[in-house]
Amino acid sequence: MLGPGCAKLSATGENSEEVVKELGIDVKVEDIKDIKKIMEYPILSTPGLVINEKLVFSGRVPSKAEVTTFITTALSKES
Repeated sequence: MLGPGCAKLSATGENSEEVVKELGIDVKVEDIKDIKKIMEYPILSTPGLVINEKLVFSGRVPSKAEVTTFITTALSKES
């Protein structure tokens, strides 16, 4: 997750961690707050959600359903 450490980043993290737990997958959920690292992605507004080094969402807090879709889509592409 990309962001400066605001409430929106925290909410995005909570939704992401809940989805990962519900799906029973072993992944690392990480906050990236360093502006230099954030700028390595094509992000215009935070928070941002990155999966497999690809920015998949930014600008607002994604719902759990949206996070589930992003993760399951990424997993299906790995297969």
